[in-house]
Amino acid sequence: DKPGDQVRAGVPHVFPPMPDGAAGNRLGLAQWLTQPDHPLTARVAVNRLWHQVFGHGIVASLEDFGSQGAWPTHPELLDWLATEFVTIGWDQKRLLKTILLSNTYRQQSTVNPELLARDPNNTLLARGTRYRLSAEVIRDSALSVSGLLSDRLGGPSVRPYQPPGLWTEVMVADDSYSGGKYVPDQGEDLYRRSVYTWWKRTCPPPSLNAFDAPDREFCTVQRSRTNTPLQALVLLNDPTFLEASRTLAERLLITNASQEDDWRIRQGFRAITGRVPKANELTILTNALK
Repeated sequence: DKPGDQVRAGVPHVFPPMPDGAAGNRLGLAQWLTQPDHPLTARVAVNRLWHQVFGHGIVASLEDFGSQGAWPTHPELLDWLATEFVTIGWDQKRLLKTILLSNTYRQQSTVNPELLARDPNNTLLARGTRYRLSAEVIRDSALSVSGLLSDRLGGPSVRPYQPPGLWTEVMVADDSYSGGKYVPDQGEDLYRRSVYTWWKRTCPPPSLNAFDAPDREFCTVQRSRTNTPLQALVLLNDPTFLEASRTLAERLLITNASQEDDWRIRQGFRAITGRVPKANELTILTNALK
């Protein structure tokens, strides 16, 4: 009720101006965000990729690059990665390959008392990082190691295993509503990548939810990490993990019928963890098998 000066779509004056000819709409905004001299977009993007690889970002606060956010631990590295990202045409795979082939990423994660005292959180990256995998990666990795994971791309969402009755507890619908019932799929669809999982915000997939996957009720920029007994219960009892473990066991027995148990344990351990078992680990697993 108090009209003032007329205003038009634009950007704050502290940022670079809009590109010449850019419209005041979403396309113009996208063109402005990806200008080579834009100071923010590439930095935010490479920081998220760094977090994906190392478990923490060069800027710890992924969601806040402002004055209230964390200061970058390696400012010059962040600048170089951002500049390189723009130079190679915003090619994420190429940038990830550069990071993964670096000496920093290929370090061992073993730690000595001196390093632990000087840098307990490995902020300075003097050793390889150890961190919790995301919920989707945990599920997909188990299926991949067992040989069950489907590599088919695209297609409609799928419904993997879910505890019976869970869906109906949160649904209020009659039989005419197709979303009122949850019927697990069969065959290959049970083993599609987690990105294809049918998702309802009021009833997120419980096995993923136990490993801190967001329920998607709100936008989540950085996931939380918890340690709860439910996570162990999922790995020990969820049908997906039971089938994956059983299938891996069958492969070890059938394809290596002439080998001894000791050899099979080593092969299974290496397939799951990416390393050979230590002597005490081998003893524990051998005793468990017996």
